[in-house]
Amino acid sequence: MPVDNAIYDRLADSWWDERGFLFTLKALNPARFGYMRRVLLDDLRMAPAGRRALDVGCGGGLLAEEFARLGFAVTGVDPSSESVAAARRHAAAEGLHIDYRAAAGEALPFPDGSFAVVYCCDVLEHVADLPLVVAEAARVLEPGGVYLYDTINRTPASWLAVIVLLQELPWTRLMPPRLHDWHMFIRPDELRRLLEQHGLAPLGLTGLRARGNPLGIVSALRARKRGALSYADVVARMDIGEGPDTSVQYIGYARKGG
Repeated sequence: MPVDNAIYDRLADSWWDERGFLFTLKALNPARFGYMRRVLLDDLRMAPAGRRALDVGCGGGLLAEEFARLGFAVTGVDPSSESVAAARRHAAAEGLHIDYRAAAGEALPFPDGSFAVVYCCDVLEHVADLPLVVAEAARVLEPGGVYLYDTINRTPASWLAVIVLLQELPWTRLMPPRLHDWHMFIRPDELRRLLEQHGLAPLGLTGLRARGNPLGIVSALRARKRGALSYADVVARMDIGEGPDTSVQYIGYARKGG
């Protein structure tokens, strides 16, 4: 069954609504943006001022605003025009200047070497042409530029957690149906080969996992179904953070040669 990416048009008004499903992705920001910030500022000693960053699959701007506040000149692209409109509205309300455009990762409307940083989060497992999306990201990176990503591993553990528990079981379901297709999840070795094929040298990889008590997470999921907890409450109880286990989700970075 194909992935339903039209959900990002239908639910675009919920990106910044604490009661909405898409707001759950903001609860992942402390873990994934924390990792990316540490890589750029501490490990690579990159100064954001005067550098351009591209958010591929920016959605409502949850991560774009984090990068803008860090000091990058941020451009965000997304194929969902409704999500792009929501991102523009929120950035304007926050007094942030972010260049948002409706565009797909398979055809980025920028010249070669335009950005110091390109990041792609909660996106790679949704795209129709993964090799082309990686190729385009590599093309618009400047020599020495940094590519950051997170995605979902294709393992029995991810099938059980993401597909069965969070997407299919009626009494624990958190996600809309057809949000994910397990066959589109990406093993780290597959992604590593793609990165290398397009001149991106993998330099770091770690797991993102739910650190909360498993029984407590199931209880929270059932409480949300009863209306006792919000989406954001449930994700907070999952306590997503870094760890060595990459069997469900992982985050990493690579650098362009030159």
